[in-house]
Amino acid sequence: MVEISATDAKNKFGEVLEMARKEPVRIQKNGRDVAVMLSAEEYKRLAEESSAPRVNPLVVKLHAESVKRWGKVYEALAK
Repeated sequence: MVEISATDAKNKFGEVLEMARKEPVRIQKNGRDVAVMLSAEEYKRLAEESSAPRVNPLVVKLHAESVKRWGKVYEALAK
């Protein structure tokens, strides 16, 4: 990841945009990270990834086994 100062980012905004198309650009102010500039494609990928449900595969497996074993009981209780 490329690092750039906030002042340089302001003065070279067009260049920073081009850099962000290739890889994320970390923007620092007074030596601290204040922002990261990403390409639109990378942002979209991250947004879609974060909205995807995250279920532990072991939970999925145990649920399937439970339904297989106790499915008729679950159906009876649901009525």
